[in-house]
Amino acid sequence: MTNLQQMNAVMDKIRQYDKILIFRHVRLDGDCVGSSKGLQRLLQLTWPRKDIRLVDYQKSDFLAFLGADEDEADDDFYREALAVVVDTACTDRISNQKFKLCRELVKIDHHINNEPYGDVMWVEEERSSCCEMIARLYEAFQDELVIDREAATYIYTGMVTDSGRFRFEGVCGDTMRLAGLMLDQGVKTEPLFANLYLSDFATLKFKAAVYEQMQITENGVAHVFISREMQKEFGITLETASTAVSFLEGIKGCLSWIAFIESGDAEGSIRVRLRSRFMAINTVAEKYRGGGHACASGSTVYNQQEMAALIADADAAVKEYKESHEGWL
Repeated sequence: MTNLQQMNAVMDKIRQYDKILIFRHVRLDGDCVGSSKGLQRLLQLTWPRKDIRLVDYQKSDFLAFLGADEDEADDDFYREALAVVVDTACTDRISNQKFKLCRELVKIDHHINNEPYGDVMWVEEERSSCCEMIARLYEAFQDELVIDREAATYIYTGMVTDSGRFRFEGVCGDTMRLAGLMLDQGVKTEPLFANLYLSDFATLKFKAAVYEQMQITENGVAHVFISREMQKEFGITLETASTAVSFLEGIKGCLSWIAFIESGDAEGSIRVRLRSRFMAINTVAEKYRGGGHACASGSTVYNQQEMAALIADADAAVKEYKESHEGWL
């Protein structure tokens, strides 16, 4: 099916149902929040008589300015509803696992489609964000769909955050045109960017500590381990600790950068955020219970030995890339 045919299939399912539940992935980010809240708002504006809910009990300090999600639903509602899952590559990463109760399921995603699922799928792996896809949905059906500044703000937020402020390779002319379409709805960019990128004093001190503790492998992998003790020392959440990966970006000669964040859960899991420039890093993530985009992935390890093995695999991948490519700075 073409992308337009997939979009038509999604819209056909949405039109059929009076009850719709929207789902997204664990560990909230700007794209999953923006696409879920943006889609919900679009559909509520378009079909005021439909009951469209987003049930997710996760919290995000970083994205709190977008507003809380306070919807509830009993099991009977689930059984009568269409599930729409956004920005989630595989079912085990859907934050609300009660999606299984729903009558039918639609998948809208921009990740590598390693796990096809759902009665209807619309997947565009080349898109820079799932929010870009929601913007495209509005563009294709704007004679039917209704938008306002609130919906556009949600969507634009996800486009900005998942594209690295429109710097990543997935960004193309269509990305910018769709972003412009959202801006045309009156998005207030100055307060939006202030909420997204201003740092408090504790975060800046944490950033300095990351620079002191980071290490670089022989072939160019920057990495840092953020322990629970370090998180407590600086009074930061797991979510804020996970932003450490962005601090390592921009080191000349380093084509990959990785942050290991100790979660403190009963399983002793260590969250891993992997990023790369030019080369793919998702194949490394997939070896360690993860995956994602070619240059932005996540995984999970459980001890220092697995951390060391992952770093070694990333280092080998960087070495191979440098030996077989030119122009990597």
